[in-house]
Amino acid sequence: MRWFFLLFFLILPALEIGIFIWIGSYIGAGWVVALIILTSLLGIALARQQGLETWKRAQATLSTRRAPGDELMDGVCIFLGALLLIVPGFLTDLLGLFLLTPFTRKLVRSLLKQWLAWLVARKQIFFKRW
Repeated sequence: MRWFFLLFFLILPALEIGIFIWIGSYIGAGWVVALIILTSLLGIALARQQGLETWKRAQATLSTRRAPGDELMDGVCIFLGALLLIVPGFLTDLLGLFLLTPFTRKLVRSLLKQWLAWLVARKQIFFKRW
């Protein structure tokens, strides 16, 4: 967990600042700011659209009396993707778009399932059926 904090609070911001400077030297600081604002607005729009679709799928799943497991994981991915798109930075924007795209989100969902199963197998998370 400490590696995550080191990556997220030290390395990632340093990389983002370097990318801002590098891209700004080619297109100018004003355009970099415009791109940051544009990707934030894109993130809000994509998250809203994908979130509504996922919400409708979850309601349809619940109406058949099944648990909306995949839909809940999609919701987490959509939330994280939108958050990453709102945070200024080009690397976080790429990761956010990756999480908001339905095709790539399926890959993330399967990786999340494997990771959660691994945590349950190691008894770091307890799973209890009702």
